[in-house]
Amino acid sequence: MEERYIKDCKVSLLGMGCMRLPRKETANEIDIKTTEKMIDLALQSGITYFDTAYPYHEGKSEIVIGNILKKYPRKSFYLADKLPIWNCKSLQDVQSIFEEQLRKCQVDYFDFYLCHAMNLERLKLYKEFNVFPYLLDLKKQGKIRHLGFSFHDAAQNIEVILKELPWDFAQIQLNYLDYDMQDAKQQYELITKYGASVVVMEPVRGGMLAEVCEPATHLFKEERPQASIASWALRYVANFPNVKVILSGMSSLEQLQDNINTFTSYEPLSKKEENIILEAKKHILGNEFIACTGCKYCMPCPFGVDIPRIFRTFNLYGIHHDLLLFKKDIETLGTIDCKACGKCMKECPQKLQIPILIEKIKKRVQ
Repeated sequence: MEERYIKDCKVSLLGMGCMRLPRKETANEIDIKTTEKMIDLALQSGITYFDTAYPYHEGKSEIVIGNILKKYPRKSFYLADKLPIWNCKSLQDVQSIFEEQLRKCQVDYFDFYLCHAMNLERLKLYKEFNVFPYLLDLKKQGKIRHLGFSFHDAAQNIEVILKELPWDFAQIQLNYLDYDMQDAKQQYELITKYGASVVVMEPVRGGMLAEVCEPATHLFKEERPQASIASWALRYVANFPNVKVILSGMSSLEQLQDNINTFTSYEPLSKKEENIILEAKKHILGNEFIACTGCKYCMPCPFGVDIPRIFRTFNLYGIHHDLLLFKKDIETLGTIDCKACGKCMKECPQKLQIPILIEKIKKRVQ
């Protein structure tokens, strides 16, 4: 397994994101047996970095991960968790949540701890509640080994946050589409300038870059017939030297094994392959698609619209261009009657104009 360093920690380049754990077919619950098999295989294959958060899987991700990892020696893995400042009204709430997270994960410390989904508005809460001195004190105590933040805001705002503390790392959305679309290039360069390591989320853009339009697929398969489409996206991100961990939200053993294969026989992109990605990117961007990663931060919708599933269905239509199948699939998703209340847009990390996009889809199926 390819490895890199964050400060004094030698971490696996491939990390396991625990926001999209496998679910049972008959219920909206984590499939614990499959998740345990995946974590066992991950550790056996050299994956050492596991990333969870307080709200993942309705608060159950931390519990499941803690129950599985407790059978392994504590020093055999690195665990990352995140503070949801939006759930807090005081420093006491922050303290309570942190202690709750330790209990749920059944650990005495976090190797990596993040201020979750940071933006300028949430930065104000950290200052108002005097949270940063508390987190730095936890670091002195050894309850937090490395302190960082995940970022969901306009690229130009990240420098304000980087100036607040001597951060060890920052987690950003980086892939070959968002390098330009979300200005991940500027984010990466600023984090590097301030001496912090980069952890990447959404390298395959919520699965969007695992299944692309036919012209892009042809380019990838012609060059590397045996390689998965997703492997191209992962290798693209790995080409950045200050990227130390690439988080993949794997939902099946098959996805896990494919990603393991990519990083146990890791090959940096050649110049020819870089040009192939640039050419494939032109086809993808020229294709009709919605830049949703399926993170579900926009949910629940007050009016019952399943926004991420509708957008994913639309993106699949952009790949197969089967209008009849698209209409049939949309019908199975329930209502698409958006009331344009705007609640979802406030939470969307991609800053999507969701009501406008839903209206576009409604017109397509009429």
